[in-house]
Amino acid sequence: MRDVNPAPAPHRRSFLKYTGALGAAAALSSTLGACSSGPESTNDTGGSGSGANATLTAVIGYGNDGSWDPTQTASAFCMAANNHIYEGLLDTDPISREPYAALATQVPADLTGTSWKFTLRAGATFHDGKPVTADDVVFVFDRILDPKTQTLAKGFFAPWLKEVRKIDARNVELVLKFPFPEGVSRLTLAKIMPKHVFSQPGAWDDAIKGKAIGSGPYRQTAHHPKSNTTFEAFTAYNGPRRAAFKKMNWLTIVDAAPRVAKISGASAGAQIADNIPYANIAQLRKGGMTVQGGAGMNNLFLMFNTEHKPFDDVRVRQALRYAIDTDKMVEVALKGHGKPSTSFLNEANPSYRPAKTVYSYDPEKAKKLLKEAGVEKLSIEILSVNVSWIVDCLPTVKASWDAIGVETTLSPQETTAVFTKMDQKQDYQVVAAASNPNQFGLDADLIMHYNYGPQNLWMGYARWAGDPVAKQLFKDMDRATQEPDADKKKTMIQDYIDVVAEQAVLYPVVHNELMTAWNPRRLAGIRPQPYPGINLLQAKWV
Repeated sequence: MRDVNPAPAPHRRSFLKYTGALGAAAALSSTLGACSSGPESTNDTGGSGSGANATLTAVIGYGNDGSWDPTQTASAFCMAANNHIYEGLLDTDPISREPYAALATQVPADLTGTSWKFTLRAGATFHDGKPVTADDVVFVFDRILDPKTQTLAKGFFAPWLKEVRKIDARNVELVLKFPFPEGVSRLTLAKIMPKHVFSQPGAWDDAIKGKAIGSGPYRQTAHHPKSNTTFEAFTAYNGPRRAAFKKMNWLTIVDAAPRVAKISGASAGAQIADNIPYANIAQLRKGGMTVQGGAGMNNLFLMFNTEHKPFDDVRVRQALRYAIDTDKMVEVALKGHGKPSTSFLNEANPSYRPAKTVYSYDPEKAKKLLKEAGVEKLSIEILSVNVSWIVDCLPTVKASWDAIGVETTLSPQETTAVFTKMDQKQDYQVVAAASNPNQFGLDADLIMHYNYGPQNLWMGYARWAGDPVAKQLFKDMDRATQEPDADKKKTMIQDYIDVVAEQAVLYPVVHNELMTAWNPRRLAGIRPQPYPGINLLQAKWV
């Protein structure tokens, strides 16, 4: 079976450009020739209107200059926006992740076979007025499955989906390699795009830069990289989740202080913002805002360079894990809005169970493991992304490692700088960064393959894929993917997560909440997400 790897090791520059994989700090600068540079991101654009005609203004704490190509992107801003612009055959509820019929008329009743048939919604049209047809569906899936085309989405589909066939203008068939019921929730990751637009020369580059034409309830009206993106209700939309806002203006404000200021006070310029710093929760609540969190896979992880001694020794990796006072980190850095990791998965994941190896704070055990490994006078530089909450957590790591005699230096840098060093195969010891695969779903198989696999980008950085333990792990993961019995599959996943925990190559330290704030006097139906971005498909004006 081919590698079940959601990120099939493209060139790192392309990977960051396409995916924005680590959220706010990961987006590379890009320009859109067809769009103006736009106003500063702290300024609204267009008439605000009033009542039902008011413009909803949202503040997103991540860049809007990552890739907008739905087959490529993991950018928080762009994925959230695309969920309003595009539709899959099926989409999923942003919280429960239960699939519902979007462009298709219904969810297949039987998911145990190897053929799923879908009928497209009658009258569905793209934002340019052209009808959505089976040709558009086949076009998108052919791109995803094309072995010559490297897309992030390929890893979500290629392991289990053989092909997509056109039956007639409004009917398609998905042919599976083996029964894979979990795949039905992944169909939201294959947004249907108009063939007549994106089959043109240079169109995929345009998609990366921000061109977005879908069939969803909102159409993109302007895109200003590093500033804002605007939307309006698509009046011809006839699907299940109609637009409640006539216009929307999403501002990208990565810096915390101006982002919080934009939704604060009597003259607040926005009604909703994500990525709220914990230190500002009380202030915003006192000002009448609702602030709620979503707990999920969002995590601080440590990744070791296993080719740099002594990190090739599992005892050293384990020792450094046991040495971290994670309870203190949750209390001081996260203000209580998080939990020490007890598995690669967060506790709310349907496949969660505590790993056999849980790294509770045990400095004496850490010292013993280092002694057993013959390690003395170890000095470590932690190469870290400069995401604010990660930077807040790092002093606890340093204090913990210093306390067991490991001299620790913190080196936070721009995300692109961190990964450029690894692209160039420069030496490093430990990387600290943030990750949240929940933006792709709750599927444990998907989550684990996003991080681990023989050709996985992260395993290339950790330089661990050739280890005998890793080779066996990857075989166990692929067997779990193909296991038809749901309970057995769950147990197989939990068992190989035990191996991932024990090896501690790339592993979460803490899982934290992501906070969303909104004005309850203006908005109803808001549900905070446990992953970056917002979803307004069930929200409305009060």
